[in-house]
Amino acid sequence: MTKGRADTKDTTDTRTATDTTDRADTTGQEKATMTAAPAGPPADDERLRRWRMVLGADGAESTGHTLTGRDVPMDGALTALYGGGKKPGGRGGSDRTAGLGASAPSVARWLGDIRTYFPSSVVQVMQRDAIDRLGLSALLLEPEMLEAVEPDVHLVGTLLSLGKAMPETTKETARAVVRKVVEDLEKRLATRTRATLTGALDRSARISRPRHRDIDWDRTIRANLKNYLPAHRTVVPERLVGHGRADRGVRKDVILCIDQSGSMAASVVHASVFGAVLASMRTLATRLVVFDTAVADLTDQLDDPVDVLFGTRLGGGTDINRALAYCQSKITRPADTVVVLISDLYEGGIRDEMLKRVAAMKASGIQFVALLALSDEGAPAYDREHAAALGALGAPAFACTPDLFPEIMAAAIEKRPLPIPDRG
Repeated sequence: MTKGRADTKDTTDTRTATDTTDRADTTGQEKATMTAAPAGPPADDERLRRWRMVLGADGAESTGHTLTGRDVPMDGALTALYGGGKKPGGRGGSDRTAGLGASAPSVARWLGDIRTYFPSSVVQVMQRDAIDRLGLSALLLEPEMLEAVEPDVHLVGTLLSLGKAMPETTKETARAVVRKVVEDLEKRLATRTRATLTGALDRSARISRPRHRDIDWDRTIRANLKNYLPAHRTVVPERLVGHGRADRGVRKDVILCIDQSGSMAASVVHASVFGAVLASMRTLATRLVVFDTAVADLTDQLDDPVDVLFGTRLGGGTDINRALAYCQSKITRPADTVVVLISDLYEGGIRDEMLKRVAAMKASGIQFVALLALSDEGAPAYDREHAAALGALGAPAFACTPDLFPEIMAAAIEKRPLPIPDRG
């Protein structure tokens, strides 16, 4: 069979392909086709239908399957994005050209079609493929186009990367799109984050004269093992260790230091939402810093993560050392501070200085967390040498999903080992 549409990759990182060769590539075309298929084991005819949808028009002869009914316009929507025929002057094979062109009306119709035929998760993949493969970013500057798209984290990243190119007539529509995504993320993440971190803050404040309901029995037993009475098979609790209860005062300082280079778009979106959630907790003093080759402190905008996102500038270079130097200058209580660096570690600044700075932070009692990504996108591309160097300093660098982030922060606040996800 010819390759056809199955050659199209659902690319998630453009920095390097070598870091993702151990993952199976799933195309947007394949996702759309499989989602459109009915549930249950497909019969032979259904297999031929799926292959025909994956291969496009070139698959008609090889599969012998003719599309009918709803499959015909669905195939048209797929063909417009993933190709509809051999390139003129090609070398044989089945290379394809896409068919959306640069016409705003035709793209708007296509966006409406895919929302009709495919579920939201697949629509988001196809939109991203259209933007990446066909260069449709410029059309997103038109308010009518933005109103037709399915909002998601990747679309927000694209809008933010357009930056100053966005005309005034589009900005309000763009903010509405971004706000919808932010509000959806807050609904999903805020309650669990606050509950997890409130418990961690309570547990992090140990007291020696706790009320009965506040006794930390595990720590109390460990602290009194020397008082074990074999005859009675019991431990005499000479000293009680209890959980403190968070009061209205600030108990911990948190600094989110976010790389705003182009490949970190999804992480910037999630980190901005988490920053707003953390800032809403009175027992945390939260600072949010974004950087490329320059550093911007967006702490005063944390009451609205949409303002934070529009204060970023995606796509610049990277100077991690400069960003950490700024963060270090704002720390007044090292033993009660958590610094979270979110970066792929491609350092454009002074590498040795960066590592010395991290070592100095850890030596002063700061809890330092290095996240290669804060997103649902899977294994990111990152600088493995720098990640190994941080690991040698006792600051392992790893990717983190938004659902795991509250547990990561809770562990850092309590100064216990981080729940690093399995990389296998």
